[in-house]
Amino acid sequence: MSAAAGPAEPAVTTLDVLAPMAGRVLPLAEVPDPVFSAAMVGPGLAVAPELAPGTAVAPVAGRIVTLHPHAFVLEAGPGRGVLVHLGLDTVQLHGAGFTLLAAAGDLVTAGQPVVRWDPAAVTAGGRSAVCPVVALDADGSALADLAAGPIAAGALLFRWT
Repeated sequence: MSAAAGPAEPAVTTLDVLAPMAGRVLPLAEVPDPVFSAAMVGPGLAVAPELAPGTAVAPVAGRIVTLHPHAFVLEAGPGRGVLVHLGLDTVQLHGAGFTLLAAAGDLVTAGQPVVRWDPAAVTAGGRSAVCPVVALDADGSALADLAAGPIAAGALLFRWT
């Protein structure tokens, strides 16, 4: 009699997380919000966006599981949720200045437009336009190839292994 095989170990896959907009990459530690700067919801990077009306695009392919005008979460597979937060304290704007281009539950491709917004209007209202991009509940050591400096929308921001 042969021993029964146990459950297969899940394959480790690498997820490329792309910049949701053009701007300048910042480490999360420099984000002026204690929840993000302390990586309480997970590790990642932030993008200080160009201050012109633009579009936030999906940083990964997946399903939109949470969608607010100021933030969205994409599920790119089991245990792989990516949060994009458009500015800081922008929930207080109650959606003003944001236009949803997708809906919760939608399957999106990386680079697909999700929200139209105006970072300059956010800063004019006294808020930061810095956009954290977080690998939810990941271990900090799971991120690699961290971008730095100027970045184009859709360029590699980090890899999640």
